[in-house]
Amino acid sequence: IKTSTGFSTRGANIHDIEIIKETILRLGKNLKIKASGGIRDLDFALALIDAGADRLGTSSGVKIIQEYRARQ
Repeated sequence: IKTSTGFSTRGANIHDIEIIKETILRLGKNLKIKASGGIRDLDFALALIDAGADRLGTSSGVKIIQEYRARQ
């Protein structure tokens, strides 16, 4: 399930991921969640993963990986 197509003014957010994850668990389905839109830094990316996102869609992938490496 993808949170955003990119045609809206709003991208992924923690609350949406939590609701989607809860619904998937309640239904007993084996579905994955792709958070996309507005993911521009490592902290937000990690927060989305912690909330239940399995995949991220971002144009800031290089920046996020650089932030990750700098913290190692």
